[in-house]
Amino acid sequence: MPIHHVLIVDDSKTELMYLTDMLQKSGMVVRTAENAEDAFKKLAEQKPDLILMDVVMPGQNGFQLTRSISRNPEYADVPIIMCTSKNQETDRVWGLRQGARDYITKPVDAAELKAKISALG
Repeated sequence: MPIHHVLIVDDSKTELMYLTDMLQKSGMVVRTAENAEDAFKKLAEQKPDLILMDVVMPGQNGFQLTRSISRNPEYADVPIIMCTSKNQETDRVWGLRQGARDYITKPVDAAELKAKISALG
């Protein structure tokens, strides 16, 4: 399934702008959310083809949100790529155990992210 619609969940406006710009230049439609509550609202409005998930956010963190989304039958088929500054191997393993399909560390390398997205689509 080709990936066209992406939901980016990150509390950093700088990251949201950077990732949105990069993905839109690749022809993708991007929606953003700054926290878990906003993310669930956006999910209910339109199911994306992919979610890019930050980890460190106020309230529910990205690991918790990934677990909630991946265990919800309505959204379990939506791949999640963790996109975070947490660069320890234990963080990557934990993210994958929560249901993420892949894990990339910030600062995000555009070519690496595009390759990971292509591998999913």
